Amino acid sequence: MCIRDSVISAGEANGRLDEAFERASKILENEVAITQKVRSAMGYPVFLLCLTFTVITILNLVVLPIFANMFQRFGRELPFVTKVIMSGSDLFLSYWYLFALFVILGISAYFYARRNSRNFREKTDQLVLKLPLIGDIFEKMYISRFSRVMSSLTGAGVEIIHALTMAARVIPNTYIRQFFNKVLEDVKVGMPISTSMRRYPIFDSLLISMISAGEESGNLPGVLDKIAEVYERQTESQVKLFTTLIEPAMTVIIAIVVGVVVISVVVPMFQQYSLML
Repeated sequence: MCIRDSVISAGEANGRLDEAFERASKILENEVAITQKVRSAMGYPVFLLCLTFTVITILNLVVLPIFANMFQRFGRELPFVTKVIMSGSDLFLSYWYLFALFVILGISAYFYARRNSRNFREKTDQLVLKLPLIGDIFEKMYISRFSRVMSSLTGAGVEIIHALTMAARVIPNTYIRQFFNKVLEDVKVGMPISTSMRRYPIFDSLLISMISAGEESGNLPGVLDKIAEVYERQTESQVKLFTTLIEPAMTVIIAIVVGVVVISVVVPMFQQYSLML
């Protein structure tokens, strides 16, 4: 049974169907909003990388060969940088099918390992969380997602064990999910959620203290809803910071890469021009 169905079923059982529909729609609304923001932030550098690759490919395959032939007709030796770039272009043109095969095999091996090796999935998911800025964005997004689902399920009257089980399933990162599953096992033997989370360093002090306050006050659904809002705001702030930092960084990288290629063409041109004077 999916989360939406669990919320609605609980609402039917306790006579609060209208509230259940509202909670289910809120889950979907927040999930779509935060996911779109993260995808938008991650898509920008990917677009710039693709654009850079396209420009470099055109320069290497079209522009550089024309100028190289022209300089060779004048009997001029090409500069070292130009030779290196031209050699790389020739190597790619001669063995492009091997490069393509290597990429296809690499991608296929990656997805095969993720599908068949739990340890590989956990290691790669852990690696994502260690990436500067990006890891923090995903970690906060997953905690907000877990808290939002837990709030909706417990608020609709779903039993805590079932709510934890369903909420853990919405975490796509297997490394983080294993800790939520450990919390679930601890709660099954009577341990409070906050006490269990203190055993695992993946959970920060803010999350633990807020859940502890919710358990003590008897208003865990309300506190979980606040936790979701706090971490959603933090996720948005991290996304804005990532976008702010990545734009100038990518611009500098693109300028350096394209600049090297352009210089490899311009320098021989000026050398030839100076000899003609």
